[in-house]
Amino acid sequence: MTSKDFDPIALKRDFLEKGWARIPYDPALRHWVEATLPSARATLTAPDQAEWHRYQGTWFAGVRALPNDTKGAVPGGPALISHATDFIAETLGLKDIDWEPAQVSVCYPGYPKPMEGESDALLRFRRNRDAAHVDGLRREGPDRRRFLREYHAFILGIPMVDFPTQGAPFVIWEGSHKAAKMAFMEIFANLPVEAWGDIDVTDTYITLRKRLFEECRRVEIHAHPGEAYIVHRHALHGMAPWPEDIPGGPDGRMIVYFRPEFPSIQDWLHAD
Repeated sequence: MTSKDFDPIALKRDFLEKGWARIPYDPALRHWVEATLPSARATLTAPDQAEWHRYQGTWFAGVRALPNDTKGAVPGGPALISHATDFIAETLGLKDIDWEPAQVSVCYPGYPKPMEGESDALLRFRRNRDAAHVDGLRREGPDRRRFLREYHAFILGIPMVDFPTQGAPFVIWEGSHKAAKMAFMEIFANLPVEAWGDIDVTDTYITLRKRLFEECRRVEIHAHPGEAYIVHRHALHGMAPWPEDIPGGPDGRMIVYFRPEFPSIQDWLHAD
């Protein structure tokens, strides 16, 4: 698959230096979006996905909600084959990926409104710091301590509809993946893989995140259907609020996120 706008070498440079890269418009991906959109829309009203409606209906988190198979195809739809998957396979060297069920993330004007059971401090962090996080470090227990539980290879974001640039865009702190990887190497590199999940990383993570806020440039990413963006697994990222006075369409801001895991857990720490 070729295109005068598709430059894998430049994209890899952006990915390794900035922690993300924008995949230019691709008719094949646009076709996948159009074929997949009905299934993505259906997740919002599916009874078994009702738990994902959050913040007074301003965000549908939709974790693993898309009914795609390991080829990235929903029933009756095409496999996920595009510039993005070419880049992942040929340039990043991640071949034969099993596309696990994708997240269907949908936001609406006013996000985030207060949610029952969430503290004021967490709501402020979501509003003022975009709920910034590094994937895979899950909060657990009454003290909400963080442990490494997921070993994603990358995050692939695919916009499903057009929406305003200020409508809860994806946010990344450019270059944050480099400092994060160094911090994770200090924690895990000399431990057997079997012990990684037993390590409480909370204090290191909080200190690291504060430093990344100060040292890295916050960038909002907006893309259109047919485009995509790929984000480094160690990058600090989040989702910006959607101001009440910025209107949106009936589908809101709908983005499908794929987060396949490495076949080898060690690659989560050691790969580029």
